[in-house]
Amino acid sequence: MLDKGEWAPDTYNSVQNLIDKHGAGSTGYDPNRKPYVVFDWDHTSIMNDTEEALFLYQIDHLAYNMQPEEFYEVIKKNVPNGPFSHEFKNLQGDAVTLKEIAEDLKRDYEFLYSNYNGMNGKERLETLHSTDQFKDFKAKMYFLYEAIGETYGVEIGYPWVLYLFANMSTEEVQQLAEASNDYNLGAEMASVTLISPGSMLGKAGTVQVTYTTGLRLASEIANLMHTFMENGIDVYVISALMEEVVEVFSSNPKYGYNLPKENVFGMRLKKKEGITQAEYEDNWPITAREGKVEVIEHAISKTRGGYGPIFIAGDSSTDYEMLTIKSLKLV
Repeated sequence: MLDKGEWAPDTYNSVQNLIDKHGAGSTGYDPNRKPYVVFDWDHTSIMNDTEEALFLYQIDHLAYNMQPEEFYEVIKKNVPNGPFSHEFKNLQGDAVTLKEIAEDLKRDYEFLYSNYNGMNGKERLETLHSTDQFKDFKAKMYFLYEAIGETYGVEIGYPWVLYLFANMSTEEVQQLAEASNDYNLGAEMASVTLISPGSMLGKAGTVQVTYTTGLRLASEIANLMHTFMENGIDVYVISALMEEVVEVFSSNPKYGYNLPKENVFGMRLKKKEGITQAEYEDNWPITAREGKVEVIEHAISKTRGGYGPIFIAGDSSTDYEMLTIKSLKLV
């Protein structure tokens, strides 16, 4: 039985009835044709956004494995030239272009790279955090992330943030993701506003951006996943996170979800001799919107005889196509 937890009574009853109808205790259950369910991850299986938390953690810890010129090329990767949409103006009221903000970030990164003892310098991270160059770097990196996503959508924005893992091994990416998870699960849930320093106007001017801190586990969702599995119903995750990143959260037993890694699907970057490249994997969909449907159809349903899931959980417009899937007959 599903734990009642904080479920709304009607929702709880509906989900429990679904389990009773399709689970191993039902009269028509066939272990050779097991039913399955699909979950989104961020804002569905946990509270808040794992990738955004990791993006900020990477900034705060200068956790990059790129020299300045490579970093400069990566932050422009596949992003159209020209100004961002009208809501992404600087505080002087001017439009901000990719070239302008990329030039400012290159200047900041060169300073940080030359001075940080984890890169090519001698200064401790805590010392650099107090510099205007770091404050400018953090504000403008998050501004760029938001501007790309809002201006150009998931096809450009979702892979872009993953390119920052360039030159890392899978193990390094997952160690970084775990450190970010652990930090953010203990962090305050708060709204933070950044304003780049007036001393670092550069070409993009002064920018302002607001983000949310903290992550929280969803014990009711973890219990729901376990209850499905205990009743002979397989559980899958399809996320717009990098696959290696969502694996850490969904499969590491310490977080309570403990799903099989092979049941976790996400975004994929190319690898060269085990090292992550700033290139999206050929013939693998962007795992948002229609891409989630593609994963269900080709990576899950096709291996199970062609039938669809009995239950799908999502939270946003990027899950809409998955939530309204009509191309597959249910089990």
